[in-house]
Amino acid sequence: MQLNQQHRFSVAPMMDWTDRHCRVFHRLLTRDAWLYTEMLTTGAIIHGARKRLLGFSDVEHPVALQLGGSRADDLAASARIGEDFGYDEINLNVGCPSDRVKDGRFGACLMAEPDLVADGVHAMKRAVSVPVTVKCRIGIDDQDPEAGLDTFARKVVAAGADALIVHARKAWLQGLSPKENRNLPPLDYDRVYRLKASFPDLPVIINGGIDSISEAKSHLAHVDGVMLGRAAYQEPWRLLEVDSELFGEEPPHATMKCAIQAMIPYIEDQLAGGARLHSITRHLVGAFHGVPGARAFRRHLAENGAKADAGVNVLKEALALVDGTTAEHSLYENRDPSSVQARGHASLETP
Repeated sequence: MQLNQQHRFSVAPMMDWTDRHCRVFHRLLTRDAWLYTEMLTTGAIIHGARKRLLGFSDVEHPVALQLGGSRADDLAASARIGEDFGYDEINLNVGCPSDRVKDGRFGACLMAEPDLVADGVHAMKRAVSVPVTVKCRIGIDDQDPEAGLDTFARKVVAAGADALIVHARKAWLQGLSPKENRNLPPLDYDRVYRLKASFPDLPVIINGGIDSISEAKSHLAHVDGVMLGRAAYQEPWRLLEVDSELFGEEPPHATMKCAIQAMIPYIEDQLAGGARLHSITRHLVGAFHGVPGARAFRRHLAENGAKADAGVNVLKEALALVDGTTAEHSLYENRDPSSVQARGHASLETP
C-alpha cells in the first residue's frame, strides 16, 4: 500500500499533548500535515470508554491512531476499532522508553522482540484496510543499530508494515529516564538514511531533534518523510510554513491570529458539551512566541482559562493583548535576523 504524499510531513504522537483539541489547532495551521493521536493502549481501547478515548473531529483528517501493545489479537481488535472510528492509519509504538510502557511489554522494549512485533503487524494488516505503520528507535541499550535495525525492519516489512517512522536515537532502557531518552542518546540521522538506502521501496520517515521546516527539507533529500515533535507543539507557528514550503500550497490560514479565531466556533461547541476552556487553550500558549504581547497572552490564559466558568471571551481577550501588526505576519520560521528583517518585520529569534 502506497502512503499518501501527506506523510511527507507529520506531527509526532506525544503523550498528554496531541489530544483531539491540539490536533484541531494544528489542522488550522496546516492542511497537509499528517497528524497522530497520543499513544493509546490496546487495553484502554478494548475495555475503556471508546468514544471519549477515540472520538475526534472530522476536520482533523488525515489523522492516525497510535497503539501501544504487544498481543497480536488485541492489536488486531484495537486496529479494527480505530478504523471503524474513521482513522486513516494505525501506527504501532515501538519507541516509547517509559517504565510504565516497558512493564506493559510495549514501546521501545519490543525492539528486542522483532518477531513479536511482526506478529502484531501481520494481525493488524489482516484486520484493517488502512495503512499499518511502525514507529521505532534505531535500537535499544547495547543493540548494534546496524544489524539490529535492519533485522527489525526486514521482519516488520515482511509482515506487511506500510512504513517505518524512525526516531534517530537509541533508547537506553537501563540507566536513563524517559526524559533523558528524549535528549541524551546521540542523534544518528545517517543511520536512518542508510536504512532507507537498504530498503528503497519502504517509506521511511525520520524523527528526533528536528527543530525547523528548513531542517525538514534537508532530510527529505534522504528519506520519504519528516516528523516534528516538540518543536511543532511548543512553537506551533512553525506549522504555518508547512503547506507552502513542503507542499507548494497555501495554508488554511495566513496568520496565527486568523487560525485561532477560526477555532472559536469549535471551542464554543466543546464548551457547550462540557469541556473546560483550559483543556483546549493549554495547547495555544506557544502560539505567539517572540511576538510583542505573547507574555500577556499566556498570562491571561493561565490566570483566567482554568476557572470553572471560563468561556471563549477569555481567549478573545487574550488575543487582543497580542501586537496586531507583528502577529499578522504568517512566517516566523527563519531565525536569521537579516532574513527575518528582509521579510519586513522585526526579528523573532528565539532567545
